[in-house]
Amino acid sequence: VHFVESGGGLVEPGGSLRLSCEASGSLFPIDDLGWYRQRPGKEREQVATVSPWGGPSFGPSVLGRISISRDNNAKDTVYLEMKNLKPEDTGIYYCRALVRLATWWGQGIQVTVSS
Repeated sequence: VHFVESGGGLVEPGGSLRLSCEASGSLFPIDDLGWYRQRPGKEREQVATVSPWGGPSFGPSVLGRISISRDNNAKDTVYLEMKNLKPEDTGIYYCRALVRLATWWGQGIQVTVSS
């Protein structure tokens, strides 16, 4: 699976970001598609994922501050909207695709929340 991740960067506390991930090249339909993150000194954790029929799943550390949507028509793309960002949201955000129980990872993009 090939990923095109975009939307990361530097944002001030309280700001917003939109991350996009376009997944392609899978021989089979992608099951769950979404975002994980790895914050400094912590293990990789779920941010949010979306099932093929649009059902979202959110990680506990971001509840209430994010939304996720998926467009799986022409190209399978997932959009993550994050608001009220905090310095502890800083980390590398990875796109993840689940295809028939196999996990595929994007290369990751940096999100830095700092004034």
